[in-house]
This record gives sequence, structure tokens and C-alpha cells, in this order.
Amino acid sequence: MAAPKDLTKATVLFAGDSGDGMQLTGGQFTQTTALSGNDLNTFPDFPAEIRAPAGTVPGVSGFKIHFGSAKVYTAGDQVDTLVAMNAAALSSQMDQLKKGGMIIANSNGMDARNLRLAGLQEDRDLLGEAEKRGFEVVSVEITRLTKEALKDSALSNKDKDRAKNMFTLGLVYWLYDRELERTERFLEDRFADREDIQAANLKALRAGHHYGETTELFRNRFSVPPADLPPGRYRNIKGNQALSIGLIAAAHKSGLDLFYSGYPITPASDILHEMAGSKAYGVHAFQAEDEIAAITSAIGAAFGGSLAVTASSGPGIALKTEALGLAVMLELPLVVINVQRGGPSTGLPTKTEQSDLGQALFGRNGEAPLPVLSCASPKDAFDVGFEACKMALEHMTPVMILSDGYIANGSEPWKFPSTSELPDIQPPLHRADDGEYVPYKRDEKGVRKWAVPGTRGAEHRIGGLEKQAETGHVSYDSENHQQMVRERKEKVERIAQGYSRQEVSCGSREGGLLVISWGSTYGAVRTAVERMHKNGISVGQYHLRHLHPLPSDLGDLIERYDQWLVPELNEGQLLQLIRSTYLVDAEGLNKVQGVPFTHGEVEEAIERMIDKRE
Repeated sequence: MAAPKDLTKATVLFAGDSGDGMQLTGGQFTQTTALSGNDLNTFPDFPAEIRAPAGTVPGVSGFKIHFGSAKVYTAGDQVDTLVAMNAAALSSQMDQLKKGGMIIANSNGMDARNLRLAGLQEDRDLLGEAEKRGFEVVSVEITRLTKEALKDSALSNKDKDRAKNMFTLGLVYWLYDRELERTERFLEDRFADREDIQAANLKALRAGHHYGETTELFRNRFSVPPADLPPGRYRNIKGNQALSIGLIAAAHKSGLDLFYSGYPITPASDILHEMAGSKAYGVHAFQAEDEIAAITSAIGAAFGGSLAVTASSGPGIALKTEALGLAVMLELPLVVINVQRGGPSTGLPTKTEQSDLGQALFGRNGEAPLPVLSCASPKDAFDVGFEACKMALEHMTPVMILSDGYIANGSEPWKFPSTSELPDIQPPLHRADDGEYVPYKRDEKGVRKWAVPGTRGAEHRIGGLEKQAETGHVSYDSENHQQMVRERKEKVERIAQGYSRQEVSCGSREGGLLVISWGSTYGAVRTAVERMHKNGISVGQYHLRHLHPLPSDLGDLIERYDQWLVPELNEGQLLQLIRSTYLVDAEGLNKVQGVPFTHGEVEEAIERMIDKRE
């Protein structure tokens, strides 16, 4: 075969039954691709059911990776190569393929039984239909070939069958000119105590690669050169990992221990897992018996002088709401992370959504304002986590971070920052030699001092009842209540004074259309705006990290444009805020399907608005 064909970018989707190991396969392909120097972005797509019936469409597990030698902002729109392990995967994912795209189909998973499990007629010819639609179909008996490669193994047929994901991975490594070495080391380490399973997986991996070398089924082979990334040390990182490391870095810079309390819930649980493995970095991880205990224990840790953090998703945040109001009343530093998922109620536990913005801004009884920040991407979660901790500690307030399932489980290359690059964090701790302690006496930023128990002369009353200005005694006086409400509100609003100047992320800096994004819509919007701006269309992107308080100069930036589009994975929550705050006739682009925007969807919305103006 001729030398591999160079590509600037490529998108691969691995899809199969939830027991086929597609997440492991995609994860290994991602790690190897990152080590090859490519920029990348991934989208693991898990079934919503814990264990859907094998072979069914609800049980399909997918892993999409978009990688390239140029900057990558999303997990890709249409797919170049679809790897389908069974009929359910092929029938449900075929529409994601671009015109002329390639399907690598496990033909052993396309028989009458698998068609029936997928809810299709048993005589349906899925592969023939795919060819008629113009796709390049490469039919490989992956299951049979895997078992053939392992015929001398003492493993059971069931265990041999489980190795077919490694055969598939080896084949795709060959197709995209990737090395086997990194995955070989992974398998050697993972199955160090099970040499039979280790040997079988290694043999299957190499057999798949060798099959690619020797078969003549493929018209082309591809190579994606390394990206021109800034020099430095990189690692591939998921959003939940990045958030966790950001919290640990903030604890280090503040000189405080980190107390993390949580209750397992998808898709926030990985933060708890990361924290539980970080004792060496001064982290105290506590798995509480429920969501209420998780946040109240964190409030106790904050009172005790620790950097306190708790996280949850969807309904778990609702359960934390009353205690979050207590933290507002006490004016204690606390970071609450909401990894959003499809709702309401338990909704779509493994799918992504941005529908908790209204809850974050207004979902507490009484006047209980707090800062709200959002992550734009997996690696941005580090910066947001660090900033939220700094904000909570230096302004003595609870802070909420909004992430989501796409960011939490997705991954991209992240350049390690050095400790010297991170700003210092200076909590307003009261010292014994500071003189008399007045619990709610405020500085020029409206911030009260933080008195850690055991500090001589700093004894004071705490609780959820309203406090008297300065003294902190319980007060039912109406004028005092209004004063304290305003002081808490003004303290949070002053935080905006520390924001940097607001600028567009890309595209036109004035005139035309401004696309206002927040959270995980960043990548799709960035890609769409850059593409359209290069084609001469007057469009710019502004990405909003600080959802409350809003930047003080955002109004000036908005006024520089003639039209405004707000894409959201909800029914228009930020849109309402933008329209009511800045009195502009902004329009929304809304999607609540459990999957992120494609850049094509954003481009179509931009074109519609421009056509309407003209």
C-alpha cells in the first residue's frame, strides 16, 4: 500500500454495546493520539441505563474523538470513520458519517440475531444500505478473527470475545498510523496480576494491527501530523480531573487544607474519586451519606478554617439548596460544583445539558446572591476551579461552578502551569494580635474577617438567623435586615471589579452579529464563528465565564453590535438574562437533546439571522 495520506484533521467514532469496551478503546486511542502531538477533543457518550439489554439501541456506547494538526475546539461534527461493533451501533450512528465516510463494521455483529435485538427486520442489509448511501464499507469479522488469534489461549470463549475491542483498536491504530507501544504498556500494567488476560489482549491488539497491514480491504491509510502547540509539558485531561487539580492548586496557594465532601452521582462522581486519591496533597475526602450531609459537612469545614468544596449534579444540587442559603447567611467560603446533566428530576443522567443556570442564579429562598462561574472546556475547568476558590476565600462567600457532562467526561491536551504562574490567594484570616474581633465588620470590599475556632478573642455566634450589622448577634430588626441583605449583595457585586477587560474571543470586534456563548457551547461557537468570519461575514464571539455578577463592561461590548445570538443547551435561560439586563433584542438557539451543539447548527442559525437582517 502507498504511504499514508496526510490529513489536517480527522474524527473517529467508536460505537458498540456497553459491554464492548468502547470507552476503554476510545480512551486508549485518545492517550496515544495525545502523545503523538495532536490537538484533540473527545465526547464519550454513555448509555443512560446502567445496563441496557445487550445489542439494543439504548445500550449503545459511543466514543468520538476529533484530532488534528490544527487547533481543535470540539469533538467534531460529522465523522470520517465509524467503527460499529453491532447492528444497533451502526443503525443509530450511521447518520453521523460525512459523505463518503468510512464504516469499519464488525460483520459478526450484523447477523439476524443482532438485527432483531436492534429492533430491525432480520433480513435487513445494513451494510448494503450504507454502500448505497455512498459510504465506504469495510466489513471485518472482528469477533471471529479475535477468537482465531486467541485459539491457543486457555481463556473461555466469553473472555476471548471481550478482547475484540483490542483487535479493533489495533486495526484503527494501523489505519491512522498510530503506535502500539503506549497501549501495550497500559495492558501490561493493568493486567500485571492476570498474565493470561494480559497476553490475550496484547495478542489481539497486535493481531488487529497486523490484519490492517496484510489485508487489502482498505483503499487508503491516513496520517495526521502533530499540532503546533506552545512548548511545555502536556497531559491529556478530562474536565472533572482538571477541576480537581484546580481545587488542589488553590488549596496549595492559599496555605489551607482542602476538605471535599460528596455523594456519588453521575456525572460528578469522578471528582470524588480524584479527591479520594489525593491525600498526599493535603486533601481530606469525605463520602457523605447523602447530599445534605455533604454540603453541611463542608460548611462545618469552612467554619473550621479549611478550603471547603462539595459537588453534585442535577437533583443533588436541589437537595443542597437550603444549606447553601445557610452558607450565604454565614458568609463563609464554600465552593459548590454542579456538573449539569439532562433534567428535570433524574432526567438523563449520562447526557449533557445547561439547564441549571436559573437554579444557580435564583434557586434559594430569600435574597441569597452568590458568584456563579462556568467552565468552557475540559482544560478550562482547571482555571475556573482555581478562580472559584480564590473568589470564595478572598471574598468570604459561597461560589458555584457550572460544568456539564460534556466537559466532565470530555478530554483535551492541557499544558501544565507552574506554581509561579498562579496568583496568590490571601484569605482574610483574623489573627489573635489583630485586636478586637467584630464578626461582621467589613473592609473596603465589603468582606468580613474569617475567624477560625481556637483563635483567641474571636468567639462569635453563628447560625441561620439574620445577624446584626457588625456584631453578628441575632437580629429581627427590619431596618437591619434590609441593611444586611444589601451588604451581602454589594459584596458579591464588587467582585466584578476584579475582572479583566471583556473582549470577543474571535471574529469581528464590532458591527454585525455577536454570538454570546457560555459553558460548553464555547467550542462549537468558536469553530462556527471562525469559519464564517474567514468567509467575510461580520460575526464575533463573546464567551461569558462570569454569569454572576456579570462583567461591568459587558453592556458596552454588546452595544457595539447590531444583532445578538445566544446558543444554549436549554430553553433560553441566559437569553432571558441578557434581554432583561441589557434590553437588546437577542435571539436564542436552543437544543435540549442530551448532546452538544455542532458547529454546523450554529452556522445555520447565524445565516438565518443575517438573512433576516438583509
